[in-house]
Amino acid sequence: MDNHGVVHRSTSSSPSGDKEKMTYSDMDLETSHVRGIETSAETSLHRGLKARHITMIAIGGAIGTGLIIGTGKALAQAGPGSIFISYTIVGFVVYLVMAALGEMAAWLPMSAGFTGYASRFCDPSLGFALGWTYWMKYIIVTPNQLTAAALVISFWLPRDRVNPGVWIAIFLVAILSINYFGIRFFGEFEFWLSSFKVVVIVGVILLALIIAAGGADGDARGFRYWNDPGAFRPYIATGSWGQFLGFWSTMVNATFAYLGTELVGVTVGEAQNPRKTIPRAIRLTFYRIVFFYVISILLIGMCVPYDSTDLAFANSVSGNANASPFVVAIKLAHIPALDHILNACILLFVFSAANSDLYIASRTLYGLSSDGAAPSIFRKTNKNGVPLYSLLASAAFALLAFLNVSDDSKAVFNYFVNLTTIFGLMTWISILVTHIYFIKARRAQGLHNDQMPFVAPLGIYGSYGALAMCCLIALTKNYDVFVGDWSVKYPTFITGYLGIPVYLVLILGHKLWTKSKGVRAHECDFYTGKDIIDREEEEFLAAKAAERANRPEKAGSMFYRRFVSWLF
Repeated sequence: MDNHGVVHRSTSSSPSGDKEKMTYSDMDLETSHVRGIETSAETSLHRGLKARHITMIAIGGAIGTGLIIGTGKALAQAGPGSIFISYTIVGFVVYLVMAALGEMAAWLPMSAGFTGYASRFCDPSLGFALGWTYWMKYIIVTPNQLTAAALVISFWLPRDRVNPGVWIAIFLVAILSINYFGIRFFGEFEFWLSSFKVVVIVGVILLALIIAAGGADGDARGFRYWNDPGAFRPYIATGSWGQFLGFWSTMVNATFAYLGTELVGVTVGEAQNPRKTIPRAIRLTFYRIVFFYVISILLIGMCVPYDSTDLAFANSVSGNANASPFVVAIKLAHIPALDHILNACILLFVFSAANSDLYIASRTLYGLSSDGAAPSIFRKTNKNGVPLYSLLASAAFALLAFLNVSDDSKAVFNYFVNLTTIFGLMTWISILVTHIYFIKARRAQGLHNDQMPFVAPLGIYGSYGALAMCCLIALTKNYDVFVGDWSVKYPTFITGYLGIPVYLVLILGHKLWTKSKGVRAHECDFYTGKDIIDREEEEFLAAKAAERANRPEKAGSMFYRRFVSWLF
């Protein structure tokens, strides 16, 4: 670095060992702080998340209200064929997003997460907008999970007997306490809770298969409900056009179900050996999507007809408390008591999702501060490596869940789903745009695939395709608000599209205020701070090698690694 603040590539960081000047700097000259990478004891996170923690947080955080509860509305509105296709399409898009994120995270695991990648590889204004909209998403989705918990509990105790605010307060205090005690405690707690969720989902898939085959009540349903009442339910219009509109209306539910899968990109700052654990989690994403989402959606469409009066959200006058189509399937099969057991499991699902959502919200605000896009107080950590001020600020917005006390659970849930989905789509769009710029920049600078720890399988073309689909869903996901009584549907319009102008205003406002410019391909900084990550990786691998030499792998650990870990 010279006296004019120009950062030079060092021979330890650059593969070519050149001394070219970099006009784009990620280093604070006053404090020697690398933007997006924290090393100070007062601001650094603890790398306490092991590989099993990372993978379980990824899949466990995504198995929540979207899959377990939100599919009820989609099934009732569009039919089993529609939700099977929509969940499959969006699932493939999610895999492309995850692969794009994995390529950048494996190269440079930053404390700031994908906020830092957007600022560094694409445009500081994009990083600013991405970080704040992602934080907005998670301060919304956390009370959303608490709202879902109140809805699930109403299966046993209706709101006229016990005020939903009681359950919201209990869960809020619990998740705040878990997040306060540090990343090791959080990671271990979430690992076992998410493991339980995965076991339950596997059991539910097997149960749905048994019900569809007639093993529960002797009635082999098969694909009967795909013929009567049908696989595609017309929506708004009639005939084939109405069936297509029904299918497209479920894209918002499918998107909401997958939201949270990308949170692996936030955990890189606390992951042990992230260059190995992050790509591994990404590679397994495809199989998890197929197994946990696509198969379960196919089976639930075989077990529950879309015109079932027991489906929650089926119509505006429904007073039934069945919050999940899986619970409905059990009731329709006349299996005693099992619906209560599954509903209790769903309650744990929601609790786990709320727990990880609060974690991501706090780390996102921390990442914004580390990237220079939020006040510096939010990157201060306590002795446990927890960004306490970020945690408290994020938890304060969870109080929005108390809207449940005076409003109907289903109405609040739908509003939150709309808000969360558009912010989630903006996040995916930002990640894909950043990855496109990332690939163009490394091509311009001669950084080839064989030098990368992980490469997205479909490369830049996969990101272009996923970007087009995300933009299409974002613009058309609430098309039904333009049909019918505007005085009734205007709240859906506001919550459905509010995220787009907020996103654009943040980008333009940041550009006007800071006069920032986009990062040119030949000026993109791939190396500042990379030597820090390289050194951490070498120290970790050396410590693990010494540990293995002194303590051989146990049979149980070997069995888990070879036969079980792929699922988790």
